[in-house]
Amino acid sequence: MSNARIGIVTVSDRASAGTYQDLSGPAIRETLHAFLQSPWEECYRLIPDEGPDIEATLRQLCDEEGCCLVLTTGGTGPAPRDVTPEATEAVCEKLMPGFGELMRAVSLRYVPTAILSRQTAGIRGRTLIVNLPGKPKSIRECLEAVFPAIPYCVDLIGGAYLETNESVLKAFRPKN
Repeated sequence: MSNARIGIVTVSDRASAGTYQDLSGPAIRETLHAFLQSPWEECYRLIPDEGPDIEATLRQLCDEEGCCLVLTTGGTGPAPRDVTPEATEAVCEKLMPGFGELMRAVSLRYVPTAILSRQTAGIRGRTLIVNLPGKPKSIRECLEAVFPAIPYCVDLIGGAYLETNESVLKAFRPKN
């Protein structure tokens, strides 16, 4: 059985230009290493806040790289250049609004500006795409909230089997 492939996409004009170091992509990687017990391979991308680039990257990770899960970070706010949710919606066949709803609810416990976040999720083929916020601390908080549902969602769409490290985070799968 081959390793699950997981896309990690940092959407940032400044990080992609080398103006500052990407801390968000590594925060996703670190969280996944803590959460997942099953072996997985990372497909990392660092791209600017450009809708066509985001869409092309998501299509490539889903259709060519065969990722069962793609986690994006950045570009989910109200600023004119924040277009990650629109790019995600453009490439998905089904939207999964519950992910964004839960992440905003969790983030509101920490900051009132969580209502400005527009992160979403959707399905393209056999891939679940989830938009995460840009701050490393928020990434961890949001993934702790939504990740229990991710392995089962990936099962339902025919993706790779993701097994969590239950001492850190328990995934929900219905009993047969």
